[in-house]
Amino acid sequence: MVSGSLSKAAVLLAAISGVTAQGGCTVTSYSALKGAIASCTSITIGDLEVPRNEALDLSLKSGTTVTFTGKVNFAPTPKPGRTKQLVTITGSNIKIRGTTGHVINGNGQAYWDGVGGNSGKTIDKPKFFRLKLSNSEISNLHVKNVPVHVFSISGCSHLTLDGIRIDNSAGDAKTSGGKSLGHNTDAFDVGESNDITISNAWVHNQDDCLAINSGTNIKFLNGTCIGGHGLSIGSVGGRNNNVVKGVQIRNSKISKSENGVRIKTKAGEGKGSVSNVEYSNIVLDGITKRGIVIQQDYENGGPTGKPGPEIHISDLTLSGITGRVDGKAKAIYVLCASGGCSNWKWSGINISGGGSSCSGAPAGASAFCK
Repeated sequence: MVSGSLSKAAVLLAAISGVTAQGGCTVTSYSALKGAIASCTSITIGDLEVPRNEALDLSLKSGTTVTFTGKVNFAPTPKPGRTKQLVTITGSNIKIRGTTGHVINGNGQAYWDGVGGNSGKTIDKPKFFRLKLSNSEISNLHVKNVPVHVFSISGCSHLTLDGIRIDNSAGDAKTSGGKSLGHNTDAFDVGESNDITISNAWVHNQDDCLAINSGTNIKFLNGTCIGGHGLSIGSVGGRNNNVVKGVQIRNSKISKSENGVRIKTKAGEGKGSVSNVEYSNIVLDGITKRGIVIQQDYENGGPTGKPGPEIHISDLTLSGITGRVDGKAKAIYVLCASGGCSNWKWSGINISGGGSSCSGAPAGASAFCK
């Protein structure tokens, strides 16, 4: 007679694959993962080596809990085009957790060349996490050395990410041309998702700490962002869905970054809107380019200088944005097209260092653009 809730076939599968089934499945070899996912709704992933050209496919049964307890390492230098993302997590009512001492290492050093996913010596750099989850939680994961984008959150609903630590500081090392080796290492990219909460994140990377391309009811709370491009809405435009609505970014610190508070929309690339967005109680420190930057002329690789009104930015509240930018940086930069921005409410803006440059800013912000 088979003990527990597993069938006799599942126990045999566990024995063959190296999965132990005492109250769940424990995975310590890559070959055991598929059997664990098929057999269990409580999975522990310990020390694990992911082979070259392979990925973690966590297509999970509803109600599954996965706990990372050990060191997960991805073999570097994958065959170009083999892997689009290193970890895929899909399902509903899923819980993903990390325990003290675990780490998920993408071996990004094998890919970094200063140009990220745009081109370079390794064009097919895999993203790290691809999420398609509903009514789910991810907590206390420690991630380091990602090739490019860390969390791609697309088609998700009612998802919470809490206590995520992303350490890509090794990517700050310079190329011979003086660029950071790590590039396009966005921490959290959000698209076409609803009711997403990211709380208590600690991020050291080389691109956006947060980038919301489309979606509704999105929160980023109590975060720390170091070394990247800031807390961003966008870029918005050029996609099937160009609507961002209902965003709260609160009680966070941005340091040693190019930008702080950032909204970037594209000109002439489809219609859409950014609305009901709030940034509050944000502390800036050592910003090298722009403390607050809102532009309707974004283009990958640099602004065009010609804003377009197609992605309207309205009902934007900024309050309690304080700190400093470097002397050569701008405290505030706004470039809105005629009729492209409306109904802004700014208060408590106190950023030292640098000057400001504003064009097309609504009345609610113009007092701070001096």
